[in-house]
Order: sequence, then structure tokens, then C-alpha cells
Amino acid sequence: MGPFFLLLLAALAVTFVTSTFKILSNWERAVILRLGKFHRMSGPGPVFLLPLGLDRAYRVDTRIVTLDVPRQEMMTRDNVPVTVDAIVLFSVSDPRAAILTIENYMRTTSLIAQTTLRSTIGQAELDDLLSQRERINDHLKSVIDVQTEPYGVKVTAVEVRDVSLPETMKRAMAAQAEAEREKRAKVINAEGEYLAAERLTQAAEVMSSQPAAMQLRYLQSMREIASERSSMTILPIPMDIISPFVEMAKNANADAADRQKAATVSANAVELTDKEMPSALPAGTSVSSPALSAPANGIQAALSAPVFSPTAALSAPPFLSEPVESETGPQARGGD
Repeated sequence: MGPFFLLLLAALAVTFVTSTFKILSNWERAVILRLGKFHRMSGPGPVFLLPLGLDRAYRVDTRIVTLDVPRQEMMTRDNVPVTVDAIVLFSVSDPRAAILTIENYMRTTSLIAQTTLRSTIGQAELDDLLSQRERINDHLKSVIDVQTEPYGVKVTAVEVRDVSLPETMKRAMAAQAEAEREKRAKVINAEGEYLAAERLTQAAEVMSSQPAAMQLRYLQSMREIASERSSMTILPIPMDIISPFVEMAKNANADAADRQKAATVSANAVELTDKEMPSALPAGTSVSSPALSAPANGIQAALSAPVFSPTAALSAPPFLSEPVESETGPQARGGD
């Protein structure tokens, strides 16, 4: 009986020690209930309890917990279907409230995070969800923290982790981004053309004040063209050389137009005279007068008059054309 009794006493001693003596880690706190009522909070370190179930200790982890919010499919404010998931970082700031106020603070915090995420995404547009992620995260954090604060849970941060879009929406957004970049490129190109036009205008003003600058620029352009390996060389002609011919062509065309207009007016007057005169003469009387036929001949001659062409004037210089003899020259010599 002696050894058995000693073993029994040792077992009772070990049970007594393990039930009355606890060691808590640095991040743990103990909520102690004595006879079912809150007695005290203890920890970290050694904690002594009354045996026989008089004291019961509930351990609470005060470290930051990472809670994964499951992926959810929802509609944004502008009726775009998206799939969003997030993470919530929280910690227990009041272990007493977390044990005495709520049954399972972990599950409650997870459900609150899911419902808050769904309602917040439903109130935001797609552009805000993609571009203003920080503002949405702050809003989620404040809403969840207000609901979890009564049972001693402090929300540290909330992050929207991923936003998945349908393939059709991705293609539409890609087309929109491409159009926006083309718009920027066209605007930049137009601004460059505008600045180049301003600089060319200033350069033209400088060259117009110094005629030698224009000649130097002309020679420099010829040098640049000649330095390139090309089978064709284009030599620009200054406008000062061909401007007199252009003026002559304009004057000649204006004179021809005036002659044609005058001939048309005379032809109309002759037709009116021919129609009115037979009605005033007796029946059977014919009108034959050189005075009436002369205007018609003059009109035909005016209509058949050649119009001056600047191309012909430039292509046929005076020193290449043969001299035209007068009508009296060869015939008069032949008569002689």
C-alpha cells in the first residue's frame, strides 16, 4: 500500500499544479472567471487559479490577425459585374469584451467584412474602384471598425486585393485606353505643328529683312540635296524669276475675257436688231447691208482671238521662234 499511495499522491499533486498554475506568453491575456463570474484579467507570465474548477481561465491572443475575405461577385454602381476579394487586419484590443460580449469574435468579424465589402463596392463606380483604391480601403476600414469596436476588436487595415473584370469589359477598356492615347498623340502632334509654324514665321521675317540670308539658305539646301545619294535632284526656282511672266499671263487673260464679253454683248445686240427690223419693213423686202454683217465678222474675230498662255510664253522664248514676214514682203518682191 505504501508505493501505491505515494503514486496516488504524486498524481494528485501534478493535477493540482497543472490546474492551478498557468504560464501565458507575452502576446496572451487570460480572462479569469470565478464561479462563473468575471474575476480578473491576468497575463502575461504565471497565473495562479483555484483548483476544483472554481476558477476558469480563457486565453485571448492579442496579436494582429490576418483575415481573408472570400472572393465575391457583385455589381458596381454603374452596373458592371466584378469579382472582388480582400484581406482584413485586426487585433483584440479588449480581451474582456471579446470573451464576455460575443461568442466568436473571429467569425463575426469575417461576416461583417464580407457584407461591408459588398455594400461598399455596390456604391462605387468601376473607375473609382480601379483608380481610387486607397479611398475605398479607408472607407471599408472605418465602417468595419465601428461595428467591431463594441466587442473589443480593433481593425488595423483593410485592403482590396484583386478586382476581376469580364473579358468583354477588358476589351472595351483596352479600346478606350488606345483611343485616349491616340488622342494625346494627335494633340501633341498638333502642338508641335503649331510651334513649328511659329518658328517658321519668325524665320521668314528675319530672312525677309535680309535678302542675303535667303540666298544663303538656298545654297545650303542645294548642298544638303547634293550630299545625299539620289538619282534625282530638285532645284527650286525663286519666285522672283517667274513672277513677271505670271503677271503677263494674268493681264493677257483679263484682256481676252474683256474682249469675249464685249463680243457677246455685241452679238446679242445684233440678234435683237435682226429680229426687230423685218417687222418694220414691207412684206417681201430683204435686208442686206454691210453695216449689219460687219459686227458679226468682228464678233467672230474676237471669239477666235488667241488667249495668252504663260506655259507657251515660257516654253517658246523669243530667240527660238522664227520671224514672221509681213504680207507685203515676199508678194511685193515677187511683183517686182
